Amino acid sequence: MAIITLNNMEFHAYHGCMEHERKLGNTFTVTVSMKLDTSEAGESDRLEDTLNYQLVYDAVKTEMDRPVNLIEHLAQNILQRLTHSFPQVETFTVRISKHNPPLGGKVDNVTIELSN
Repeated sequence: MAIITLNNMEFHAYHGCMEHERKLGNTFTVTVSMKLDTSEAGESDRLEDTLNYQLVYDAVKTEMDRPVNLIEHLAQNILQRLTHSFPQVETFTVRISKHNPPLGGKVDNVTIELSN
């Protein structure tokens, strides 16, 4: 088994409960780790024998483009989409950070991490 990770995919998105978050947007980073068998690809050196990372990125981007109130809901949506779209992956871990959250003070980010 191997773990493949797409680290810190950055998106400008419009998630949040406050009106200004929905209007102005914010920066989010998403990291997705995937546990899967890569032994066939290791032998063949062929893309079709492994997971195409572009398709994973595209699935994450689709969910990031759909505004929601809570990053908890967003993380669940991404995890469900990935789980259904890539059955060859044994487990996923999705980590989402919302940068500069509107909390009334300086906070670099708030992060949620979900796994299946």
